[in-house]
Amino acid sequence: MTKKQKVNSTNYLKFSQGVLVLENKTIFKGIGIGHNGTVTGEVCFNTSLTGYQEIISDPSYAGQIINFTFPHIGNVGTNKEDIESDKIWTRGIIINSEITNPSNYRSLKRLDAWLKKHKIVGLTGLDTRSLTNFIRDKGAPKGTISNNKKGIFNLKKLINDTIKWPGLNGLDLAQTVTTKNNYIWQGYKTWNKEKGYERNKKKLFKIIAIDYGIKKNILRYFSNFNCKVVVVPCNLCAKEIVKMKPDGVFLSNGPGDPAATGKYAIKIIQKLIKENFPIFGICLGHQILALALNAKTKKMKLGHRGANHPVKNLINKKVEITSQNHGFEILKESLPKNIEITHKSLFDNCIEGIKLKNKPVFSVQYHPESNPGPQDSIYLFEQFINEVKKYAKKKRY
Repeated sequence: MTKKQKVNSTNYLKFSQGVLVLENKTIFKGIGIGHNGTVTGEVCFNTSLTGYQEIISDPSYAGQIINFTFPHIGNVGTNKEDIESDKIWTRGIIINSEITNPSNYRSLKRLDAWLKKHKIVGLTGLDTRSLTNFIRDKGAPKGTISNNKKGIFNLKKLINDTIKWPGLNGLDLAQTVTTKNNYIWQGYKTWNKEKGYERNKKKLFKIIAIDYGIKKNILRYFSNFNCKVVVVPCNLCAKEIVKMKPDGVFLSNGPGDPAATGKYAIKIIQKLIKENFPIFGICLGHQILALALNAKTKKMKLGHRGANHPVKNLINKKVEITSQNHGFEILKESLPKNIEITHKSLFDNCIEGIKLKNKPVFSVQYHPESNPGPQDSIYLFEQFINEVKKYAKKKRY
């Protein structure tokens, strides 16, 4: 069931309901789960042991097929609360073991049924270790997964479709996943076991969140800090944001190539920096902030995806275990002198955090809001809110 092979001259081959085709013509057999269909995307791997529902619903995975390295995916089912976006943008998923009946008091639906509901194509029974080794050695490839009840696939067409797909380089996906209209976050706080999601009744500060593919748990953390959050489209002009009189501006996570999104986002952020708003960026927001400050970004071979990535805070010398999901990084040699590196990866020394030396503007590459993952870096929200408080106080006088 977990065989890998190179395609032969036969155009049609009968498999057991599912197949993964890579751009180098490598074929992985599997069993189809979720939606019957065919999707093409960048195949990446995620090393998280928990939180598969949050991972799949993270908009940052738009354009990607997720290969889960942990074998037991689906064993706690799915629910209505562990969702990071109202629409699922992930192209597809790949897992190793058969999905078992869920064992969790919060479970409402099996993972395979949930995937089918959201029209996500999936494969199981596949040698995920071999696939991960391939990605580690060769880099994240383009790939196509397909499943159908008959289990008959036109391999030549699947290979051609895979090769023709342009990939994530140069692809602006923020405008695909962003909200189309401004909206006010309902005020839900982060989840707790006793009360679930409580609403925040205090709204002391106004945060404008630019949505490049924002996760709901980021919004929940702002509610924890008594903020009213207005989420706006990624291409909303700076003039309209200034009119809203924010106490701070947040640049969200999201998918795609930051340089492509930056074609319109850079000018917006540069104008907001001139207005002296406190600004905080995460993931794609971090990369676009760097571009707005005249740095450059590049595509990584593998990217960082998982909930166990050690990051060193270069200011206090502490190590944080972080949740990450990114395939692009800031080029260190491109940083101007007015930017300070605040965090670095202990895996490969790539830049994980920056700040502007003379203004309350900073960002991190990783996900301090977790979901899933450790909560070592929540202090960054508090750091941003402290700057927001200072700015709000200045506005009153």
